[in-house]
Amino acid sequence: MYINGEWLAGGNSFVVTNPATGEHVGQVPDCTDADIEAALVAADTAFKAWKKTTAYERSALLYRAWELMLARKNELAEIMTREQGKPLKAALNEVQYGADFLLWFAEEAKRVYGQTIPSGRLNQRFICSKAPVGVVGAITPWNYPISMITRKLAPALAAGCTVILKPAEATPLCAKAMAEIFHEAGFPAGTVNVITVQNPARVGNVFCEDKRVRKLTFTGSTLVGRELNANAARHLKRVSLELGGHAPALVFPDANPVYAAKGLSLVKFLNGGQACISPNRIFVQRDQVDAFVTELASRAKRLVVGDGMEPETGLGPLINQQALEKVSAQVEDALAQGATLAAGGHRLTDNGLDRGYFYAPTVLYGVTPAMKIYHEETFGPVAPVIAYDTVDELLTMANDTEYGLAAYVYSQDITTAFKAVEGLDFGIIGVNDINPTSAAAPFGGMKNSGMGREGAREGIEEYLETKLAGFAL
Repeated sequence: MYINGEWLAGGNSFVVTNPATGEHVGQVPDCTDADIEAALVAADTAFKAWKKTTAYERSALLYRAWELMLARKNELAEIMTREQGKPLKAALNEVQYGADFLLWFAEEAKRVYGQTIPSGRLNQRFICSKAPVGVVGAITPWNYPISMITRKLAPALAAGCTVILKPAEATPLCAKAMAEIFHEAGFPAGTVNVITVQNPARVGNVFCEDKRVRKLTFTGSTLVGRELNANAARHLKRVSLELGGHAPALVFPDANPVYAAKGLSLVKFLNGGQACISPNRIFVQRDQVDAFVTELASRAKRLVVGDGMEPETGLGPLINQQALEKVSAQVEDALAQGATLAAGGHRLTDNGLDRGYFYAPTVLYGVTPAMKIYHEETFGPVAPVIAYDTVDELLTMANDTEYGLAAYVYSQDITTAFKAVEGLDFGIIGVNDINPTSAAAPFGGMKNSGMGREGAREGIEEYLETKLAGFAL
């Protein structure tokens, strides 16, 4: 662990496992209550000085961390692949994406502006300024174990907050590597703290209940997010939540179904389907289903599944046995209720894959609302195709979910695309675009997919309070 500028070990620990091979790739401390308290004291103490630093000082440190991150791009990507399982090429892309947040918020730190407000009284002046919220408790997920760290820590640090990071128990080595970067960049002791724990509830409860933590930011499941939000609300904590998704992909009749299948195959099988913006319900006009499914299934069958360290690998493992069982159960339920299998549909065990949690890239069609996969987030490499008859029913079907994170639209007609964007109840919409994300763009969802936005100008606002001063002259 990294607390108050020092590396701490000893005591109990837990093992980190490669989901592709079952091999142990490291071990990290299982923090005690005393460790948690030490991190709280460190962050609270450091905040008193850190909040007084200039935006230019904070910017310079973030810029230095960005340089170090790029210099260690290959090393960070290899750690990620061994710990999380994604192909090395995808890991390299994530490291670049993660570094983008450091650079973006190094710049945004210098653009935290106030304002003056006219008063109705001749002898009165109003001035608004921004102030950092305080100590931030950050909880990050395993599926994007580096970029989710920088997406939270960069704006918090830029705003003048100090941070205690609790990474996912499956991927703590990525967090350790990032702590080394913040340390070498020169961030003062206590501004960045990293605690690792096997039972995350202990840390989550402290983040919600301890008065020294003024802000909670969490990326993870909707179930856990609801619990954290309810607990934090009792203590009036500021909260940002990026939760689950059940993204629809709308292929309109004027779209080219083969082109749409090409694009959606790339985003569906990205990270083994273990992405909150992964398309989980693909709506295709009934007359185009055959052409669409043929192309999508062909691409799924050509994907090379294996250890992410192998250069030819295009799809890595699921994160653990529980994830494998969930995906398998959804597919079996769909098939039992009449869905048709076009590709995959089984666990992969040949050629040493039995040592890991591999599931074949899968395409189902004939999916209906009676099936679990129609309503539940899959978080795996399964593409369910749903046939529709008329465009009039399409938006209603797409919006029929408790989630509201991402959606995809394929259409060659600008009017159709605009109406779809305006009618979809989702925070992020890609129109003929499978990657509608960037450090410069706001990321977040509606409904049960969370609250608040990360990235962009909105990202730093999540860590700032507005202060009003009224002057009587």
